[in-house]
Amino acid sequence: MTEADIIVFAGVHFMAETAKILSPSKKVLLPDLKAGCSLADSCPAPLFKKFKAMHPDAVVVSYINCTAELKTLTDICCTSSNAVHVINSIPKDKEIIFAPDRNLGAYLQKQTGRKLILWNGTCMVHEIFSHEKIARLQMQYPDAKLIAHPECEDHLLDISDFIGSTSQLLKYTKTNPAKQFIVATEPGIIHQMEIGSPDKEFIPAPPTNTCACNECPHMKRNTMEKLYLCLKYEQPEIILPEYVLKEGRASIDRMMEISKLAGL
Repeated sequence: MTEADIIVFAGVHFMAETAKILSPSKKVLLPDLKAGCSLADSCPAPLFKKFKAMHPDAVVVSYINCTAELKTLTDICCTSSNAVHVINSIPKDKEIIFAPDRNLGAYLQKQTGRKLILWNGTCMVHEIFSHEKIARLQMQYPDAKLIAHPECEDHLLDISDFIGSTSQLLKYTKTNPAKQFIVATEPGIIHQMEIGSPDKEFIPAPPTNTCACNECPHMKRNTMEKLYLCLKYEQPEIILPEYVLKEGRASIDRMMEISKLAGL
């Protein structure tokens, strides 16, 4: 195969699955197949199928951070950037199930005024931020802006200066005149923020545990050694059943149509 026929995804499993759904003719590789996602794992498709059956007339909207199999049970996928537009595109008389992230779903209810039926799933990284420790940081850095991803819990979003997707957080730190930011999301983004704004200081929001970090342990499974071996041997490969490739694609295509109409 040529390089153009191979996609190497040094992220988590659901990301590689999504790449395979969008490019079924290409070989999609993931350095470590155990690089999962706590949020995706919190919504097993067989259990969700039973939950969905309890609301047969509801439109299912799933955050893109979900398994390929869950996408086959989804009407429209969304990202944190386009989620409001996706919810607003659904007729007012239709019930909406939102999965798998309950925190993002709760945030969308406030933003859209729609009542959503929420699946009780969460991301482990965005669940462990300490309100008390962040309050101390705000006293230490009184001029710092607290910025957060909408996967965070309500208590943190309520005190944030800005809430947004990864790309929106990056843009905000570039355009806002503040010189210090407390960042409540996966701290891997801070490197990109420092590149975009080298004259500014970025402080990772502390977790409730005693560990000094709140990095996603699943992403960290993709080491440089595993990436090298993946490139050398073109393994391990993401393989999905034909029905998943076909049925999972529809929810992503619908999301892209809505995003295009919204000018995103």
